[in-house]
Amino acid sequence: MASTVLSECGIRPLPRFYPKPTTSFASNPKPTFKFNPPVQPPSTLNSLYGFYSKTRNWALNVATPLTTLQSPTEEDTDRFDPGAPPPFNLADIRAAIPKHCWVKNPWMSMSYVVRDVAIVFGLAAVAAYFNNWLLWPLYWFAQGTMFWALFVLGHDCGHGSFSNDPRLNSVAGHLLHSSILVPYHGWRISHRTHHQKSRTMGMSRMTNHGILFTLPFPMLAYPFYLWNRSPGKQGSHYHPDSDLFLPKEKKDVLTSTACWTAMAALLVCLNFVMGPIQMLKLYGIPYWIFVMWLDFVTYLHHHGHEDKLPWYRGKEWSYLRGGLTTLDRDYGWINNIHHDIGTHVIHHLFPQIPHYHLVEATEAAKPVLGKYYREPKNSGPLPLHLLGILIKSMKQDHFVSDTGDVVYYEADPKFNGQRT
Repeated sequence: MASTVLSECGIRPLPRFYPKPTTSFASNPKPTFKFNPPVQPPSTLNSLYGFYSKTRNWALNVATPLTTLQSPTEEDTDRFDPGAPPPFNLADIRAAIPKHCWVKNPWMSMSYVVRDVAIVFGLAAVAAYFNNWLLWPLYWFAQGTMFWALFVLGHDCGHGSFSNDPRLNSVAGHLLHSSILVPYHGWRISHRTHHQKSRTMGMSRMTNHGILFTLPFPMLAYPFYLWNRSPGKQGSHYHPDSDLFLPKEKKDVLTSTACWTAMAALLVCLNFVMGPIQMLKLYGIPYWIFVMWLDFVTYLHHHGHEDKLPWYRGKEWSYLRGGLTTLDRDYGWINNIHHDIGTHVIHHLFPQIPHYHLVEATEAAKPVLGKYYREPKNSGPLPLHLLGILIKSMKQDHFVSDTGDVVYYEADPKFNGQRT
Protein backbone atom coordinates (compact mmCIF):
# COMPACT_ATOMS: atom_id res chain seq x y z
CA MET A 1 0.00 0.00 0.00
CA ALA A 2 1.22 3.48 -0.79
CA SER A 3 2.58 5.44 2.14
CA THR A 4 2.78 8.93 0.71
CA VAL A 5 0.38 11.60 -0.51
CA LEU A 6 1.09 13.97 -3.37
CA SER A 7 -0.34 17.38 -2.39
CA GLU A 8 0.14 21.01 -3.36
CA CYS A 9 3.02 21.10 -0.88
CA GLY A 10 4.81 18.07 -2.37
CA ILE A 11 5.07 14.47 -1.18
CA ARG A 12 4.34 13.80 2.47
CA PRO A 13 3.55 10.67 4.56
CA LEU A 14 0.09 9.19 4.31
CA PRO A 15 -1.92 9.76 7.55
CA ARG A 16 -1.79 6.87 10.00
CA PHE A 17 -5.52 6.40 9.96
CA TYR A 18 -7.65 5.47 6.97
CA PRO A 19 -10.98 6.54 5.50
CA LYS A 20 -13.88 4.16 5.39
CA PRO A 21 -13.16 1.30 2.94
CA THR A 22 -15.26 0.76 -0.12
CA THR A 23 -17.59 -2.17 -0.47
CA SER A 24 -15.15 -4.15 -2.57
CA PHE A 25 -12.38 -3.76 -0.01
CA ALA A 26 -14.58 -4.45 3.02
CA SER A 27 -15.77 -7.70 1.48
CA ASN A 28 -12.24 -9.13 1.73
CA PRO A 29 -12.42 -11.69 4.64
CA LYS A 30 -8.74 -11.05 5.49
CA PRO A 31 -8.04 -7.36 5.33
CA THR A 32 -4.40 -6.34 5.07
CA PHE A 33 -4.57 -3.95 8.02
CA LYS A 34 -6.22 -3.79 11.39
CA PHE A 35 -8.88 -1.10 11.37
CA ASN A 36 -8.39 0.12 14.94
CA PRO A 37 -8.69 3.92 14.74
CA PRO A 38 -12.26 5.22 14.68
CA VAL A 39 -13.41 6.55 11.36
CA GLN A 40 -13.07 10.31 11.39
CA PRO A 41 -15.90 12.38 9.90
CA PRO A 42 -15.15 14.28 6.71
CA SER A 43 -14.93 17.59 8.61
CA THR A 44 -12.08 16.25 10.75
CA LEU A 45 -10.23 14.89 7.76
CA ASN A 46 -10.65 18.21 6.05
CA SER A 47 -9.32 20.19 8.96
CA LEU A 48 -6.33 17.88 9.55
CA TYR A 49 -5.15 16.70 6.18
CA GLY A 50 -7.08 18.53 3.45
CA PHE A 51 -9.21 15.53 2.34
CA TYR A 52 -12.69 16.05 0.94
CA SER A 53 -11.67 19.48 -0.39
CA LYS A 54 -14.56 21.58 -1.55
CA THR A 55 -12.57 23.20 -4.29
CA ARG A 56 -10.44 20.39 -5.71
CA ASN A 57 -10.87 16.80 -6.80
CA TRP A 58 -8.66 15.18 -4.15
CA ALA A 59 -8.71 11.83 -5.97
CA LEU A 60 -6.24 13.29 -8.47
CA ASN A 61 -3.79 14.27 -5.71
CA VAL A 62 -3.30 10.98 -3.83
CA ALA A 63 -0.92 8.16 -4.68
CA THR A 64 -2.91 5.43 -2.89
CA PRO A 65 -5.21 3.23 -5.02
CA LEU A 66 -8.72 4.59 -5.43
CA THR A 67 -10.23 1.29 -4.28
CA THR A 68 -9.12 2.05 -0.73
CA LEU A 69 -11.03 5.37 -0.60
CA GLN A 70 -14.62 6.37 -0.93
CA SER A 71 -15.52 7.48 -4.43
CA PRO A 72 -16.33 11.20 -4.65
CA THR A 73 -20.00 11.99 -4.85
CA GLU A 74 -21.57 13.66 -7.84
CA GLU A 75 -21.82 16.85 -5.76
CA ASP A 76 -18.04 16.80 -5.18
CA THR A 77 -17.17 16.29 -8.84
CA ASP A 78 -19.63 18.95 -9.99
CA ARG A 79 -18.70 21.52 -7.35
CA PHE A 80 -18.12 24.94 -8.90
CA ASP A 81 -15.05 26.99 -8.07
CA PRO A 82 -15.84 30.70 -8.69
CA GLY A 83 -12.14 31.55 -8.54
CA ALA A 84 -11.15 29.20 -11.36
CA PRO A 85 -10.39 30.66 -14.81
CA PRO A 86 -13.50 30.43 -17.00
CA PRO A 87 -13.50 28.06 -20.00
CA PHE A 88 -14.57 30.91 -22.33
CA ASN A 89 -13.30 34.35 -23.26
CA LEU A 90 -14.75 37.76 -24.00
CA ALA A 91 -15.01 36.98 -27.70
CA ASP A 92 -17.22 33.96 -26.94
CA ILE A 93 -19.62 36.13 -24.93
CA ARG A 94 -19.61 38.88 -27.51
CA ALA A 95 -20.42 36.41 -30.30
CA ALA A 96 -23.49 35.17 -28.39
CA ILE A 97 -25.02 38.65 -28.10
CA PRO A 98 -27.24 39.69 -31.05
CA LYS A 99 -25.72 42.40 -33.22
CA HIS A 100 -28.62 44.80 -32.78
CA CYS A 101 -27.94 44.91 -29.02
CA TRP A 102 -24.81 46.95 -29.76
CA VAL A 103 -26.71 49.62 -31.72
CA LYS A 104 -27.04 53.00 -29.94
CA ASN A 105 -30.16 54.96 -30.81
CA PRO A 106 -29.77 58.61 -29.69
CA TRP A 107 -33.48 59.30 -30.23
CA MET A 108 -34.45 56.47 -27.93
CA SER A 109 -31.89 57.59 -25.38
CA MET A 110 -33.23 61.14 -25.48
CA SER A 111 -36.78 59.88 -25.11
CA TYR A 112 -35.82 58.39 -21.75
CA VAL A 113 -34.30 61.72 -20.73
CA VAL A 114 -37.50 63.57 -21.68
CA ARG A 115 -39.59 61.01 -19.80
CA ASP A 116 -37.55 61.18 -16.62
CA VAL A 117 -37.22 64.99 -16.57
CA ALA A 118 -40.97 65.37 -17.13
CA ILE A 119 -41.69 63.05 -14.21
CA VAL A 120 -39.23 64.93 -11.96
CA PHE A 121 -40.88 68.30 -12.62
CA GLY A 122 -44.35 66.78 -12.45
CA LEU A 123 -43.69 65.24 -9.04
CA ALA A 124 -42.27 68.50 -7.71
CA ALA A 125 -45.25 70.51 -8.99
CA VAL A 126 -47.79 68.12 -7.44
CA ALA A 127 -45.97 68.00 -4.10
CA ALA A 128 -45.66 71.80 -3.92
CA TYR A 129 -49.30 72.30 -4.88
CA PHE A 130 -50.76 69.99 -2.22
CA ASN A 131 -48.04 70.62 0.39
CA ASN A 132 -49.48 67.86 2.55
CA TRP A 133 -47.41 66.06 5.17
CA LEU A 134 -49.17 62.80 4.34
CA LEU A 135 -47.91 63.06 0.77
CA TRP A 136 -44.39 64.35 1.37
CA PRO A 137 -42.87 60.95 2.32
CA LEU A 138 -44.30 59.40 -0.85
CA TYR A 139 -42.87 62.30 -2.85
CA TRP A 140 -39.44 61.95 -1.25
CA PHE A 141 -39.17 58.28 -2.13
CA ALA A 142 -40.53 58.76 -5.67
CA GLN A 143 -38.43 61.83 -6.43
CA GLY A 144 -35.27 60.35 -4.91
CA THR A 145 -35.77 57.31 -7.12
CA MET A 146 -36.16 59.57 -10.16
CA PHE A 147 -32.95 61.42 -9.28
CA TRP A 148 -31.31 58.00 -9.27
CA ALA A 149 -32.83 57.32 -12.71
CA LEU A 150 -31.30 60.58 -13.98
CA PHE A 151 -27.94 59.44 -12.68
CA VAL A 152 -28.21 56.15 -14.60
CA LEU A 153 -28.88 58.00 -17.85
CA GLY A 154 -25.87 60.23 -17.21
CA HIS A 155 -23.96 57.04 -16.44
CA ASP A 156 -24.80 55.81 -19.95
CA CYS A 157 -23.46 59.09 -21.33
CA GLY A 158 -20.21 58.52 -19.48
CA HIS A 159 -19.82 55.07 -21.00
CA GLY A 160 -20.67 56.27 -24.50
CA SER A 161 -23.67 53.94 -24.64
CA PHE A 162 -26.05 56.91 -24.86
CA SER A 163 -25.04 57.68 -28.45
CA ASN A 164 -22.08 57.55 -30.82
CA ASP A 165 -21.71 61.34 -30.65
CA PRO A 166 -19.24 62.35 -27.87
CA ARG A 167 -20.60 65.93 -27.86
CA LEU A 168 -24.17 64.77 -27.30
CA ASN A 169 -22.99 62.42 -24.58
CA SER A 170 -21.10 65.25 -22.87
CA VAL A 171 -23.95 67.78 -23.04
CA ALA A 172 -26.59 65.32 -21.86
CA GLY A 173 -24.26 63.92 -19.20
CA HIS A 174 -23.50 67.37 -17.76
CA LEU A 175 -27.17 68.38 -17.65
CA LEU A 176 -28.24 65.12 -16.01
CA HIS A 177 -25.43 64.78 -13.50
CA SER A 178 -25.06 68.45 -12.59
CA SER A 179 -28.76 68.58 -11.74
CA ILE A 180 -28.11 66.03 -8.97
CA LEU A 181 -24.74 67.51 -7.91
CA VAL A 182 -22.48 64.96 -9.58
CA PRO A 183 -19.34 66.24 -11.41
CA TYR A 184 -19.83 64.52 -14.75
CA HIS A 185 -16.28 64.23 -16.10
CA GLY A 186 -14.73 63.73 -12.67
CA TRP A 187 -17.08 60.82 -12.05
CA ARG A 188 -16.81 59.49 -15.63
CA ILE A 189 -13.04 59.15 -15.49
CA SER A 190 -13.05 57.55 -12.06
CA HIS A 191 -15.82 55.15 -13.05
CA ARG A 192 -13.90 54.09 -16.15
CA THR A 193 -11.11 52.94 -13.86
CA HIS A 194 -13.65 51.02 -11.77
CA HIS A 195 -14.60 48.98 -14.83
CA GLN A 196 -11.06 48.49 -16.08
CA LYS A 197 -9.67 47.33 -12.73
CA SER A 198 -12.68 45.62 -11.18
CA ARG A 199 -11.86 43.24 -8.33
CA THR A 200 -8.09 43.71 -8.56
CA MET A 201 -7.62 44.60 -4.92
CA GLY A 202 -9.57 44.50 -1.70
CA MET A 203 -9.97 46.51 1.43
CA SER A 204 -7.30 46.13 4.06
CA ARG A 205 -8.35 45.71 7.66
CA MET A 206 -9.40 49.24 8.61
CA THR A 207 -9.20 49.35 12.38
CA ASN A 208 -10.17 53.00 12.62
CA HIS A 209 -13.07 52.92 10.20
CA GLY A 210 -15.65 50.60 11.77
CA ILE A 211 -18.30 53.19 10.96
CA LEU A 212 -18.04 52.10 7.31
CA PHE A 213 -19.78 48.86 8.26
CA THR A 214 -22.43 50.40 10.51
CA LEU A 215 -25.71 51.20 8.77
CA PRO A 216 -26.94 53.68 7.64
CA PHE A 217 -23.57 55.41 7.19
CA PRO A 218 -22.40 53.28 4.20
CA MET A 219 -25.58 54.28 2.38
CA LEU A 220 -24.76 57.99 2.72
CA ALA A 221 -21.15 57.86 1.58
CA TYR A 222 -21.27 58.99 -2.05
CA PRO A 223 -20.94 62.79 -1.65
CA PHE A 224 -17.98 62.29 0.70
CA TYR A 225 -16.44 59.85 -1.78
CA LEU A 226 -16.67 62.50 -4.49
CA TRP A 227 -14.85 65.00 -2.30
CA ASN A 228 -12.08 62.77 -0.98
CA ARG A 229 -12.54 59.18 -2.29
CA SER A 230 -12.45 56.16 0.02
CA PRO A 231 -10.53 55.96 3.33
CA GLY A 232 -6.88 55.28 2.62
CA LYS A 233 -7.05 56.95 -0.81
CA GLN A 234 -6.56 60.55 -1.83
CA GLY A 235 -7.87 62.70 -4.63
CA SER A 236 -11.00 64.73 -5.25
CA HIS A 237 -13.34 64.29 -8.22
CA TYR A 238 -13.60 68.09 -8.40
CA HIS A 239 -9.91 69.00 -8.47
CA PRO A 240 -8.13 68.94 -11.87
CA ASP A 241 -4.75 68.18 -10.23
CA SER A 242 -6.05 65.09 -8.44
CA ASP A 243 -4.11 61.89 -9.06
CA LEU A 244 -7.35 60.49 -10.46
CA PHE A 245 -6.80 62.39 -13.70
CA LEU A 246 -4.24 62.66 -16.46
CA PRO A 247 -2.89 66.11 -17.41
CA LYS A 248 -4.88 66.06 -20.65
CA GLU A 249 -8.12 65.60 -18.65
CA LYS A 250 -7.77 68.79 -16.58
CA LYS A 251 -9.96 70.87 -18.89
CA ASP A 252 -12.76 68.30 -18.72
CA VAL A 253 -12.59 68.22 -14.92
CA LEU A 254 -12.68 72.02 -14.72
CA THR A 255 -15.75 72.08 -16.99
CA SER A 256 -17.61 69.60 -14.81
CA THR A 257 -16.67 71.39 -11.60
CA ALA A 258 -17.91 74.67 -13.10
CA CYS A 259 -21.26 73.05 -13.99
CA TRP A 260 -21.51 71.58 -10.48
CA THR A 261 -20.81 75.00 -8.97
CA ALA A 262 -23.48 76.62 -11.15
CA MET A 263 -26.06 74.09 -9.95
CA ALA A 264 -25.06 74.60 -6.32
CA ALA A 265 -25.42 78.38 -6.79
CA LEU A 266 -28.88 77.89 -8.31
CA LEU A 267 -29.97 75.86 -5.30
CA VAL A 268 -28.73 78.59 -2.95
CA CYS A 269 -30.74 81.18 -4.89
CA LEU A 270 -33.85 79.02 -4.74
CA ASN A 271 -33.41 78.81 -0.98
CA PHE A 272 -33.82 82.59 -0.79
CA VAL A 273 -36.81 82.55 -3.15
CA MET A 274 -38.74 79.55 -1.78
CA GLY A 275 -37.33 79.25 1.71
CA PRO A 276 -34.94 76.62 3.08
CA ILE A 277 -37.67 74.37 4.47
CA GLN A 278 -39.46 74.15 1.13
CA MET A 279 -36.19 73.50 -0.69
CA LEU A 280 -35.29 70.82 1.83
CA LYS A 281 -38.61 69.10 1.12
CA LEU A 282 -38.48 69.54 -2.65
CA TYR A 283 -34.78 68.86 -3.28
CA GLY A 284 -32.72 68.17 -0.15
CA ILE A 285 -34.41 65.01 1.09
CA PRO A 286 -34.88 63.51 -2.41
CA TYR A 287 -31.17 64.13 -3.01
CA TRP A 288 -30.25 61.99 -0.01
CA ILE A 289 -32.71 59.29 -1.13
CA PHE A 290 -30.87 59.29 -4.46
CA VAL A 291 -27.54 58.95 -2.63
CA MET A 292 -28.91 55.95 -0.73
CA TRP A 293 -30.08 54.34 -3.97
CA LEU A 294 -26.68 54.84 -5.57
CA ASP A 295 -24.75 53.38 -2.64
CA PHE A 296 -27.28 50.57 -2.15
CA VAL A 297 -27.25 49.43 -5.77
CA THR A 298 -23.50 49.84 -6.24
CA TYR A 299 -22.75 47.83 -3.11
CA LEU A 300 -25.13 44.98 -3.92
CA HIS A 301 -23.72 44.59 -7.43
CA HIS A 302 -20.36 43.67 -5.91
CA HIS A 303 -21.21 42.13 -2.52
CA GLY A 304 -23.63 39.87 -0.74
CA HIS A 305 -23.79 36.65 -2.72
CA GLU A 306 -24.36 33.52 -0.63
CA ASP A 307 -21.16 32.09 -2.12
CA LYS A 308 -18.06 34.18 -1.56
CA LEU A 309 -16.77 35.84 -4.71
CA PRO A 310 -13.03 36.16 -5.34
CA TRP A 311 -10.66 39.09 -5.55
CA TYR A 312 -7.59 38.71 -7.74
CA ARG A 313 -4.00 39.88 -7.60
CA GLY A 314 -1.09 39.73 -10.01
CA LYS A 315 -1.32 37.35 -12.94
CA GLU A 316 -4.55 35.82 -11.65
CA TRP A 317 -6.49 38.97 -12.51
CA SER A 318 -7.97 39.65 -15.92
CA TYR A 319 -10.66 42.01 -17.15
CA LEU A 320 -12.96 39.04 -17.75
CA ARG A 321 -12.43 37.40 -14.37
CA GLY A 322 -12.93 40.71 -12.59
CA GLY A 323 -16.16 41.42 -14.45
CA LEU A 324 -17.55 37.97 -13.73
CA THR A 325 -17.49 38.66 -9.99
CA THR A 326 -20.26 41.26 -10.36
CA LEU A 327 -23.88 40.38 -9.62
CA ASP A 328 -27.23 40.95 -11.26
CA ARG A 329 -30.10 42.04 -8.99
CA ASP A 330 -33.86 42.14 -9.46
CA TYR A 331 -35.52 45.36 -8.23
CA GLY A 332 -39.14 44.60 -9.11
CA TRP A 333 -41.02 47.67 -10.31
CA ILE A 334 -37.84 49.71 -10.04
CA ASN A 335 -36.17 47.77 -12.88
CA ASN A 336 -37.80 49.88 -15.57
CA ILE A 337 -37.59 53.12 -13.61
CA HIS A 338 -33.82 52.92 -13.17
CA HIS A 339 -33.25 51.62 -16.68
CA ASP A 340 -32.43 47.95 -15.93
CA ILE A 341 -29.15 48.78 -14.21
CA GLY A 342 -29.70 45.54 -12.27
CA THR A 343 -28.45 43.63 -15.34
CA HIS A 344 -24.97 44.44 -14.16
CA VAL A 345 -22.78 41.54 -15.31
CA ILE A 346 -23.10 42.20 -19.03
CA HIS A 347 -22.93 45.94 -18.41
CA HIS A 348 -19.66 45.50 -16.54
CA LEU A 349 -18.15 43.39 -19.31
CA PHE A 350 -19.53 45.46 -22.20
CA PRO A 351 -20.44 48.96 -20.92
CA GLN A 352 -20.96 50.19 -24.47
CA ILE A 353 -24.27 48.27 -24.73
CA PRO A 354 -27.24 50.67 -24.27
CA HIS A 355 -29.37 50.05 -21.19
CA TYR A 356 -32.44 49.20 -23.28
CA HIS A 357 -30.64 46.15 -24.72
CA LEU A 358 -29.08 44.82 -21.51
CA VAL A 359 -31.82 42.35 -20.64
CA GLU A 360 -31.79 40.75 -24.09
CA ALA A 361 -27.99 40.68 -24.16
CA THR A 362 -27.90 39.00 -20.75
CA GLU A 363 -30.32 36.27 -21.79
CA ALA A 364 -28.27 35.59 -24.91
CA ALA A 365 -25.02 35.36 -22.93
CA LYS A 366 -26.27 33.04 -20.16
CA PRO A 367 -25.55 29.76 -22.03
CA VAL A 368 -21.94 30.86 -22.45
CA LEU A 369 -21.51 32.13 -18.90
CA GLY A 370 -22.92 28.97 -17.32
CA LYS A 371 -22.31 28.88 -13.56
CA TYR A 372 -20.29 32.08 -13.77
CA TYR A 373 -23.64 33.83 -14.09
CA ARG A 374 -25.51 33.93 -10.78
CA GLU A 375 -29.26 34.17 -11.32
CA PRO A 376 -30.73 36.97 -9.18
CA LYS A 377 -33.45 36.20 -6.69
CA ASN A 378 -36.85 37.35 -7.94
CA SER A 379 -38.14 40.49 -6.28
CA GLY A 380 -41.58 41.55 -5.24
CA PRO A 381 -42.93 44.92 -6.43
CA LEU A 382 -40.29 46.57 -4.23
CA PRO A 383 -36.87 44.97 -3.64
CA LEU A 384 -37.30 44.59 0.11
CA HIS A 385 -35.55 41.20 0.02
CA LEU A 386 -32.28 43.00 -0.71
CA LEU A 387 -32.30 44.71 2.69
CA GLY A 388 -31.56 41.43 4.46
CA ILE A 389 -28.76 40.67 1.99
CA LEU A 390 -27.27 44.11 2.60
CA ILE A 391 -27.30 43.74 6.39
CA LYS A 392 -25.80 40.25 6.28
CA SER A 393 -23.03 41.32 3.91
CA MET A 394 -22.18 44.35 6.05
CA LYS A 395 -21.56 41.96 8.94
CA GLN A 396 -19.39 39.55 6.94
CA ASP A 397 -17.58 41.30 4.08
CA HIS A 398 -15.01 43.57 5.70
CA PHE A 399 -11.57 42.97 4.20
CA VAL A 400 -9.45 40.60 2.15
CA SER A 401 -6.09 39.17 3.06
CA ASP A 402 -2.97 41.12 2.16
CA THR A 403 -1.43 37.91 0.82
CA GLY A 404 -2.58 35.54 -1.90
CA ASP A 405 -3.50 35.94 -5.55
CA VAL A 406 -7.09 34.64 -5.25
CA VAL A 407 -8.64 35.88 -2.01
CA TYR A 408 -12.11 36.28 -0.52
CA TYR A 409 -13.82 38.66 1.86
CA GLU A 410 -13.35 37.95 5.54
CA ALA A 411 -15.21 39.22 8.60
CA ASP A 412 -13.54 41.36 11.20
CA PRO A 413 -15.07 40.62 14.64
CA LYS A 414 -14.70 44.29 15.54
CA PHE A 415 -17.15 45.32 12.83
CA ASN A 416 -20.20 43.09 13.41
CA GLY A 417 -22.57 45.97 13.00
CA GLN A 418 -21.20 47.59 16.16
CA ARG A 419 -17.86 48.85 17.29
CA THR A 420 -16.50 46.86 20.19
